[in-house]
Amino acid sequence: MSAVLPPAAAAPPLSAAAVKAAALACRFTLVGLARADKLSEGPLLRWLDQGQNAGLGWMGDRLPERLDPRVVLPGAATVVALAISYRRPNDERSEIARYARGRDYHYAHRDQLKALRKRLLVLAPGIETYACVDTGVAMEKPWAERAGLGFIGKNGCLITPVHGSWVTLSVMFLDRAVDRYDAPAGNLCGDCTRCLVGCPTDAFPQAGVVDARRCLAYHTIESPELAPLPLRPRLRGHVFGCDVCQEVCPFNHRDLPAGDERMAARPLGLMSNEELAGLSREEFDVLAAGMALVRAQYDGIRRNAILALAPARALRARALLERLAGDESPVVSGAARWVLSELAARTEPQDPRDA
Repeated sequence: MSAVLPPAAAAPPLSAAAVKAAALACRFTLVGLARADKLSEGPLLRWLDQGQNAGLGWMGDRLPERLDPRVVLPGAATVVALAISYRRPNDERSEIARYARGRDYHYAHRDQLKALRKRLLVLAPGIETYACVDTGVAMEKPWAERAGLGFIGKNGCLITPVHGSWVTLSVMFLDRAVDRYDAPAGNLCGDCTRCLVGCPTDAFPQAGVVDARRCLAYHTIESPELAPLPLRPRLRGHVFGCDVCQEVCPFNHRDLPAGDERMAARPLGLMSNEELAGLSREEFDVLAAGMALVRAQYDGIRRNAILALAPARALRARALLERLAGDESPVVSGAARWVLSELAARTEPQDPRDA
C-alpha cells in the first residue's frame, strides 16, 4: 500500500520591497503590486456590446484571459504594475502624440520586463511569470489602478500623482504572493470636465469611456480607412494620436519631472506635415525604425499628414497634394483629393445673388 504524501508547502511570500527595488533597478519609473484577483467584466463587456471598440475586434477575443490572470498563468498570485514616464522637458512642437515621437515604448517595456524577470529568478528561483505591454491580453490600466500607481481619469488615461498621465504601462503576473500589496488609488477628478469638453470629436459618451469610432487616436493609428467625412476637419493638427484630453488635464499642468530620455523626439517625430506627406517609402522605413509610428504604416502616416494640414498650409502645399492625388495608395490619393476639393470650395468666387 502506497503512502499518502502530504501536500507541498506553499512557497513563502516574496518581499514586496525587494520586488519593487528590482523593478526600479530595471529603469521602470513606477511599480505597484496588486493581488491577482479577477477583474470586473462589466465595463469591458458594455464597451464591446455598444460597438465602441470600432475596428478593434481583437479586444473581444480571449475575454477570460483578459479578465483573470490565473487563466493566463496558473497559480498567479500577484500582478506587478509598471510604468515608464515619457514626458520630456520643453517638448518641441509636433503634431504627433508625445509618446510616439521617440523610441517605441513597447521595446522599452519588453527589454525591461526581460531584465526584471531575470532579477526575480534570482530572488525566487523557479518563479513563473507572464508579462506583456498593451498588445497582450492583460488590461494594463485597471491593474495599474488596483496596484496604486494612479487612477483612471474621465479621459480614460491613467493619471499618476507625480508624472501625470504621461506614462506608458505594462504588467507582469507572478505565481508567488508578496508580503504586502498596494492599496488601489482613489479617483481625484472631482467635478473637472476639461477633458470631456476639450475633446475635438466628442469621443467620450460618458466619463472614463472612449468611443473609438469618434477618437482621433483610433482614426490616425488603428484604422486603415479614411476617417468619416464629419471627422476629417477635426484631424487638423493630429498626424498620429491626439493629446488634447491630456494637455487640458490639470494634473498635467504642474511642474512634472522629466521622463525617460530614450523617449526624446527623433527626427521623424519633429517633421512638418508636408515633409511627412512627401516621404518616400525608403525614407520612412529608415526614419521610422524603432518608433511607434510604424503602427500606422507608411500610407497611414502620409494619409494623416495630408488630412492634418490646415487650409493655409494646404494651399501652400497644393503642388504636393496634386502629385499625391495620383498616388497608388487609395487612402493617400483619397485624402489628397478631398483636401484639394476643400481648397477649391474655399476659393470659388461667390455669386453676389447668394449674398
